[in-house]
Amino acid sequence: MSENYESTLNHVNTHSRPSELKITDMRFVDLTGAPMHCTLVKIYTNQGITGIGELRDFGSRTYAAMLKGRLLGENPCNVDKLFRRIKQFMGPARQAGGVAGIEIALWDLAGKAFGVPVYQMLGGKFRDAARVYCDLGVNTPGLKNDGYSMGKRLKKFVDEDGYTMVKAVLGVESLQMRYPDEELISAPGNYVEEFVKASQYNFEFIKHHRDTAYGPEFQQRNRAFDIVNTQSPYLMYRMTERGLDRYEEEVANMREVLGYKMPLAIDHLGYLNLEDAAKLLRRLEKYNLLWAEDLFPCTYTEEYKRLSQMTTTPLATGEDLSTLESFEDLIVNRAVPIIHPDICSTGIYEAKKIGDLAQRHRVAMAMHMCETPVAALATAHMGVATENFIATEFNAPDVPWWNDIITGYDGKVIKNGFIPVSDKPGLGFDDINDEVIKEHLMPGFPDMWASTDQWNTEYSNDRLFS
Repeated sequence: MSENYESTLNHVNTHSRPSELKITDMRFVDLTGAPMHCTLVKIYTNQGITGIGELRDFGSRTYAAMLKGRLLGENPCNVDKLFRRIKQFMGPARQAGGVAGIEIALWDLAGKAFGVPVYQMLGGKFRDAARVYCDLGVNTPGLKNDGYSMGKRLKKFVDEDGYTMVKAVLGVESLQMRYPDEELISAPGNYVEEFVKASQYNFEFIKHHRDTAYGPEFQQRNRAFDIVNTQSPYLMYRMTERGLDRYEEEVANMREVLGYKMPLAIDHLGYLNLEDAAKLLRRLEKYNLLWAEDLFPCTYTEEYKRLSQMTTTPLATGEDLSTLESFEDLIVNRAVPIIHPDICSTGIYEAKKIGDLAQRHRVAMAMHMCETPVAALATAHMGVATENFIATEFNAPDVPWWNDIITGYDGKVIKNGFIPVSDKPGLGFDDINDEVIKEHLMPGFPDMWASTDQWNTEYSNDRLFS
């Protein structure tokens, strides 16, 4: 009898009483080169169970920390209730990362409390694994960005790791800088050079220099941001015919290496106006692109709809939107055939609702993902539970310690081009590997999981009506 009792206990979660769970703390760690600046959030409870989530790449922990006082003492298993309480703080893009990261951690925690995987709490699986499309990576110094080099790099990842979809980055501005003696872009003065210089400075600053002390460089940072924050219709340059020729040559070179069977998407094509975007995409139709990504800001529904009618190259956008409501205009108007959210801007359940709305309007969903295995697994759980999901991005093929960020997971996160989901509770891993991440802490954030007690009493009258 005793033996049977002990055997039964081995299959029962005896340390969790979900109805009595309470949130007791929230803490953070910031990583560099994982592949970007990545912020992880851990939510603690009175029963020793923790949930782990992730904010948007290049975001700020402040967006989550400011919400701590609104969650302390609450039952983390009431995921939707707590999400609705703080959803009003979901701005666009990185501003949504605080709410989304917390929501991911709540799902992980609830799954562990009830002993079920997150996908099961979303209604079960349409597939056993989430397909992954591979990017070039951003952590290899001196990476060449011509068509042949990018094609060879992507083919290497395909051959080594079994990816069945790939994406390259090819901007018209970078082409002009690579061929400075050719007239690829018509622009006043040194306009293009100044724009590229500001873009490179801004990226380098947010990637490596977040610990910069206050001083003159803050103004330099702000001026660079002002330049790169200028939206495409207000930039004063046009592509020339030679510029269109050069761009087409680079894509042709990629296709020569990859072949035409391999699905190939292209991102960051440049800051183009509608007319030049149409001219370029018509040139690229013969190369059978999977999609062209983020030609305009995500909110430009009318422009995307017009562009979709001017080319047969599919369009994708959405990584800087966050809520179901923010996606609705893009989806209902069928402005693009593929929406492209980021789980660290939407959260898990909101992403599924966005996908379900898109399916009603015959729009597919792929996922942006430039974060750690935490975000990758959150995306995979949502992806296997969402019928019109295509694939999720992976932008860390050149980060050798990426898989080691988490513990308690069965081997590599991505296996032969897919992220399989298991029956393990929550997101399917145990914890963060502190021994690994302590070697990769973001400058300016030297303490792992430091106290956030200063946020315990932060509160305001959040009611949105009088």
